[in-house]
Amino acid sequence: MIFRSLFIGVLTLSFCTAISQDKLPASALHPYGRYWRSGSQLELAGPAAHFGFRATGAECNLFAFTRNDHDYLQYEVDGRYKGKIVIKDSAHAPTLLKLGTPGPHTVWIYRTTESGAGALVIQKITGKGLQPLARPNAPGIEFIGNSITCGAAADTAEYPCTLGGYFDHSNSYDAYGPRVARALRANYVLSSVSGIGVYRNWNSNSPTMPEVYGNADLRDNSRRPWDFTAWQPSVVSIALGTNDLSHGDGHTPRQPFDSAAFVSAFTKFIQTVKSHYPAARIAILNSPTVGGKDGILLRNCIVAVKARVDALYPSDKPIALHFFGPMTVRGCGGHPSVEDHGLLADELVPFFRQLLQTAK
Repeated sequence: MIFRSLFIGVLTLSFCTAISQDKLPASALHPYGRYWRSGSQLELAGPAAHFGFRATGAECNLFAFTRNDHDYLQYEVDGRYKGKIVIKDSAHAPTLLKLGTPGPHTVWIYRTTESGAGALVIQKITGKGLQPLARPNAPGIEFIGNSITCGAAADTAEYPCTLGGYFDHSNSYDAYGPRVARALRANYVLSSVSGIGVYRNWNSNSPTMPEVYGNADLRDNSRRPWDFTAWQPSVVSIALGTNDLSHGDGHTPRQPFDSAAFVSAFTKFIQTVKSHYPAARIAILNSPTVGGKDGILLRNCIVAVKARVDALYPSDKPIALHFFGPMTVRGCGGHPSVEDHGLLADELVPFFRQLLQTAK
């Protein structure tokens, strides 16, 4: 943790603007992740969408609101995680961020929840000696996935599973993807949605990931296209299939899993990803929550997808695969907990380290 703090502090010093101020408008921020700008406001859409700034005071005020009843942000100061912040649906009351002793400090703010909760709107920051931080020059990983990749239903620190709503248990900061990226000093984007699949979802046939991937908010019928030219990841990780294999709620009519449809849709989706990121290494992960016969079926389907894509792109580097072993998850509703995500990340760090090295 001390090393990470030193690294972030040194790294961001060279990427902040030269002029400090006491009011930092959202239009001056350099966001990372799924987002869009609306006038002078910054709207964070995807889980773990984030931005950074420097401050010289012991505290500052964040002006943010949600169009939902409430939402959450997470933040770190000088590389040390400080916790969750609840954001209400008011656009007027600021949220106080305690930074510790008088600075200088580097602060990073992360959207906790996902696009299903609606966008979380950032208006401005007030304080002393504020400077926006740009993204560091580092390799990047895009993590495409479902609720597991979102870090959904993982956090019971404030609410046990029996209390609160679905998004009250979200923790994208501690999901496996951001943990891996921090360990490898990589930039990252989470393009993930709870319940989503490749050719069908947890309890519905659409909209699937291939249908919403081109939208900034990963939602159906969106009018906000995602600008794929804004960022080119070195590696794209795809972890889908959990919901395709799901039996749903047991009440909604659902056909048996169609492995041919899954493999076909997955292959076409990877072709779409490659069209946007032709130089990126592609990796496919299985699901740590799908075991037994379904786990074997998912593994066989993923192997088939790899074979098809590798045959379609013989001059590209082959699809990389990682298969998790069985995991008894401890989060809510059959999801990995924050602690489980730590185990997943530890397992994945060597895998992604090698991919980043070979992606160069």
